[in-house]
Amino acid sequence: MSISTIPKPILIGFSGGSGAGKTTLVSAVQERLGNDRSTVVSLDWYYKDINFQKNDNHGLVNFDHPKSLDVDLIRIHIDQLKSTRFIDAPCYNFATHTRQDKIKRIATKEIILVEGILLLALDTIHPLLDIKVFIDIPSDIRFIRRLIRDVKKRDRTVESVITQYLTTTRPMHIEWVEPSKKHADLIVSGEDNIDDLTEILVKEIENFLVQRPNNVSPNS
Repeated sequence: MSISTIPKPILIGFSGGSGAGKTTLVSAVQERLGNDRSTVVSLDWYYKDINFQKNDNHGLVNFDHPKSLDVDLIRIHIDQLKSTRFIDAPCYNFATHTRQDKIKRIATKEIILVEGILLLALDTIHPLLDIKVFIDIPSDIRFIRRLIRDVKKRDRTVESVITQYLTTTRPMHIEWVEPSKKHADLIVSGEDNIDDLTEILVKEIENFLVQRPNNVSPNS
């Protein structure tokens, strides 16, 4: 199939607080849709290098604020994917808070699943999404999940996780993430059965594909 006849991809956004279960749910949805039809883009890839953040914020680093993300690059890459191109996505090292030299090439698919804590809080990004999903879950469960993940997978100490949660994660969730729920088309519970949630969301996506205009991308 030539590029000119590839249907324009649709973007499904998944947001919610740290530890809400976004990555788990997105992985389950992609597995149901299949790798041939869908791909995943994570806002976690787009954190600014810690050295840039220190320069921008006079030595203070807040990884839970929208300014911690390279929003301009996110917008460029989403536009490229919507134009049926590929992107060279950055790779971020959470242990060192630095962007690595290597990249990962992501090809456009029929369905692009975009996930990120601050996704719906970015005013230049969330309007680009066709379906916006917010995963809601009590804060105590989110914190416990985050604590376990960061200690096991991101080489953090218990003390550092607690300090970051109290000083930036929790305040920024209240200021940015929770209010962004108003932009969601669907609000689901992160405590619900993952198979049931996956079934609901896949049906929503398939219905959207059936009902949308028969649209194809222009030549690129």
